[in-house]
Amino acid sequence: MDRMASGKPPASPYSPFTPRDFQLVLLRRMADHSPDLVDEARRELGVSLADMREANKRWQAMIRSPRARGAASRYRSVLGAPESVVARKVGDLECEAWLWPVPLWPDLRFEVLLAPNGAVWNEWLVRAPGTPAPPLHTLDDLTPWSCTVDEAAHAFAPARPLEGTAPTRWGLAFEAPDGRGVRRRCVAEFTWGLLQRVAVDTP
Repeated sequence: MDRMASGKPPASPYSPFTPRDFQLVLLRRMADHSPDLVDEARRELGVSLADMREANKRWQAMIRSPRARGAASRYRSVLGAPESVVARKVGDLECEAWLWPVPLWPDLRFEVLLAPNGAVWNEWLVRAPGTPAPPLHTLDDLTPWSCTVDEAAHAFAPARPLEGTAPTRWGLAFEAPDGRGVRRRCVAEFTWGLLQRVAVDTP
């Protein structure tokens, strides 16, 4: 059934981009690796697959427009004022981390890291301040959406960062014990900072 037949008019390209739309953008990037979890989250939001694709299309058009505003301004316009602003030191530089709640993941926050000149250095999901990290001890704990990049890197140090296949994707190479306590080499893939899947070397 198309959008008009369902009585739901198609979104105008000039319609305000909402926080819910932004969650659909996050989900669209995760759909390649975790389709079942994405479908469940999409149903929780009460939107269709077409809605998710449309939101992503509008987001891409927004960031590629010749009149596109800077990334920091774009996030403020879509998500509103940050829930919190945290000082963050990166090397010798004093930076700011802007954090917003993400209803789909109540224990996480969407973080935008700003350089001293206002440029956006990083944008991903992190654990909410004051929320305990999940217990990560073996490969069995590394389930999709269970942890963030930083949490996996700390739990299974030393971890080696890997270049992702897209700007919103990251990888980590490390060793972790399996259920029998045997350490196995593996590569974890993250989208928007959230774990999607783990590939384990066969013995």
